[in-house]
Amino acid sequence: MEKILSLKNVSKTFPVGKTLLGKPDKFVHAVNNVSFDVYQGETFSIVGESGCGKSTTGRLINHLLAPDSGEIHFMGKEITKLTQDEMRPMRKDMQMIFQDPAGSLNPRMRVEDLIAEPLLIHTNMNKAERMNVVNELLGIVGLSSKHAKRYPHEFSGGQKQRIGIARALTVNPKLIIADEPISALDVSIQAQVLNLLHNLQEKFSLTYVFISHDLSVVEMISDRIAVMYLGFVVETAPKELLYQNSLHPYTKALLSAVPIPDPGHHKERIILEGDIPSTIDLPKGCPFAARCRACKPECLEQRPVTREVEPGHFVSCHLYK
Repeated sequence: MEKILSLKNVSKTFPVGKTLLGKPDKFVHAVNNVSFDVYQGETFSIVGESGCGKSTTGRLINHLLAPDSGEIHFMGKEITKLTQDEMRPMRKDMQMIFQDPAGSLNPRMRVEDLIAEPLLIHTNMNKAERMNVVNELLGIVGLSSKHAKRYPHEFSGGQKQRIGIARALTVNPKLIIADEPISALDVSIQAQVLNLLHNLQEKFSLTYVFISHDLSVVEMISDRIAVMYLGFVVETAPKELLYQNSLHPYTKALLSAVPIPDPGHHKERIILEGDIPSTIDLPKGCPFAARCRACKPECLEQRPVTREVEPGHFVSCHLYK
């Protein structure tokens, strides 16, 4: 399989405190030494609890944020140090679906203008050609050409997300970063949008980076999954391996919370105790040590190295040396 995206030791901090002279002296460590590869045509999911750095990682991939260190390669080219002007030609190959469908759409623009805007930037189409593309895309995502003249406030949440998906498809991207694309939608609408994303992937040979906190949703759509905790990737594996043989204690705790639609089935629920460490003052050893049942003395003193335990299954834990 062809590699389309690669992150190598990517980190990102945000200043939150200043000295008397106005210089930043405290930093939130949002993303810490993250590395993974994404291959052409797959759905690579990033999961974890709120505040673990999932969305920040998505914005780093899309160059909406610049990393403090590390490298990001997209389609064989390093994009880490590109300026916004240098990045602009590459944006047509890398689009984003945002978490809040209402907040990502300009309320003063008609739907036809929202969807056609990328064509103005990246193509030389005339207005008639752009409108043909808009009407075709509206049909693909389950809307009709009559919706083109309306404004975003005239649509439901699910319809707004379909508009966001149509806008992302406008310039035939190679990679789509979907940041919690269904979390703001009703459950009945979530299934429709997931089915739409799956059908579009098959039709247009799309590659997805799918960001979510919902492991039942991730199981439906993913090929491979990376689990994040406190800005670190603690486990990466193909979907089947992760759900049937998860290794990291944090992954096991997450999976134990996924409901099973069978009243006769009972499984152990792993309740995590202890406080989440501060992202300003990261622990010296394993970031999960303070909440881990299997914590050993070395976990408190030494940060674990990521190891490949079995083909394609990587884990960052002292239990698997």
